Amino acid sequence: MTHVRRFDHVGITVADLDTVTAFFVGLGLEVEGTGYVEGEFVETVCGIPGAQCEIAMLRPPDGGARLELASFVAPDHIPGSPAPMANELGLRNVSFEVGDLRAAVDSVAKDGYGLIGGIGDYENTVRMAYVRGPEGIIVNLFQQLG
Repeated sequence: MTHVRRFDHVGITVADLDTVTAFFVGLGLEVEGTGYVEGEFVETVCGIPGAQCEIAMLRPPDGGARLELASFVAPDHIPGSPAPMANELGLRNVSFEVGDLRAAVDSVAKDGYGLIGGIGDYENTVRMAYVRGPEGIIVNLFQQLG
């Protein structure tokens, strides 16, 4: 029996919701909605008594899977690694196909978000780079070649 019907979204907990939202909007995602949740529902789901958080739901232009950004108002957030690498356990990266990789990398670099390594080509099929986004989030940007 198959339980999963579709892939809906990836959620990332952040400290500065506005900054992280602006970063992903700058890449081309669109804000689908924002909200504030508190009370029994979020406390039950998260398993955190007194949980309150602000949420921004972002979607790509093609309407595919979404990105949920959540910032806890209460209790205070617990910092993770400030600069995780790809081999650190946990969420590895968030990946987006872009039309022009160099332009996307240059665009985020203007705001101070740089490459983790370099830009690589894989068997003349894809060009890819990891960018360190706000709050240490690894963002995989790739461009299909040919």
